[in-house]
Amino acid sequence: MSAVSIDRSTGALLVDERVIFPLVLSNGPPAGSKAPSGNDALAEVAAGGANFIRAGRPDWSLDSLDEQLAAERETLDAAAANGLHCWLQLGNVPDLPERAPAATEQLLTNLVGGLKDHPALGAWKGLDEPANPNRSARVPAARLERAYRKLKAVDPDHPVVITQAPIGTLAQLKPYRPAFDITGADIYPVSYPPGKHAGRRARDIGIVGAITQKMVQAAGGKPVWMTLQVAWSGVIPSPQHPNNVPRFPTLQQERFMAYQAIVHGARGLSFFGGHLTQIARPADAQLGWNWTFWGQVLQPLLGELTSDSVAPALIAENAQRAVQTRAPGVELVTRQDADFVYVIAVRRRGGTSEVSFTGLPNRRNGWPLTGGEVLLEYEQGTFRTVGAANGRFRDWLGEHDARVYRFQR
Repeated sequence: MSAVSIDRSTGALLVDERVIFPLVLSNGPPAGSKAPSGNDALAEVAAGGANFIRAGRPDWSLDSLDEQLAAERETLDAAAANGLHCWLQLGNVPDLPERAPAATEQLLTNLVGGLKDHPALGAWKGLDEPANPNRSARVPAARLERAYRKLKAVDPDHPVVITQAPIGTLAQLKPYRPAFDITGADIYPVSYPPGKHAGRRARDIGIVGAITQKMVQAAGGKPVWMTLQVAWSGVIPSPQHPNNVPRFPTLQQERFMAYQAIVHGARGLSFFGGHLTQIARPADAQLGWNWTFWGQVLQPLLGELTSDSVAPALIAENAQRAVQTRAPGVELVTRQDADFVYVIAVRRRGGTSEVSFTGLPNRRNGWPLTGGEVLLEYEQGTFRTVGAANGRFRDWLGEHDARVYRFQR
């Protein structure tokens, strides 16, 4: 069994005492399938930077549970063989009304008890979008809290993650705090017309930051994982929705959304929709997963997020003294560890201009920083540099740019 807990100082995940930033494929390629290279599919995505895959199923049944658990263990075995952990969906099982049938409680207990000791289990996925105003009826928080207590009595060693819809209000979301260890929202803003998923007037991809900020407030100090877009039902034509038009985020859009979520407090990211092969290329559909999107967008992004230089910034503590800017549309967070001060900055709007940043440590408020590196941007074979003096530095930022700066302490 993997020992999984939450690092209270950062909100990052501790897996066997190793701090990680979860990067989840939801869903990943089918276990046992092949990548276009001919390599094992799970080995390919693990080598490319993914460390979690969503597993489980929506239709758990007490009558079929033995067969379902056996099949699920095969998926978990395949994940473990490739160094991956699983975010295991429980479907509608973790929903216990006050007078829940004994069979429902038994299903939850037997399901959790049957998988809790598997070394690939990383976290449980609770009921999906329980506060969604578009459901026929919101699921009361008390029912999920009752299920959470039952689950934790059986398995206290793995966190429960509840993902909400992006359109719930803060007042609607707060009551769910006792029902999770980690929360977050899904947000898929790339569509025709723009903004269909969030149901808001704000249709730019910068809405990811606002939704993340709302979920941080709703979490009440607990960690947040945000679910970002590969594809979703709103971009898949169907008999019920013939006017849907396929659309995927570009690498620049996905990269911006990922870093904007991080800037606003996300301590894990999930990428949903690679398994929706209805709009994938025929070769990808035959392999059961959108490998084209992986190669063009996800693998470059995950390779960056898991690089030796950027990865430490994602699990570092927020700095007590934050860097600031007055530039329009620029959002940022300051992190620090024993070796570096990191500034992660994105530009949501405001065109392109040279941005002035202030508040770096200097001789009067800590230690002097005379220059920094722009991670994964190069000049003459080394990271591009920015000068710093009197706690200030400047750099160019354009709309939907994202940068990670590193200053050695």
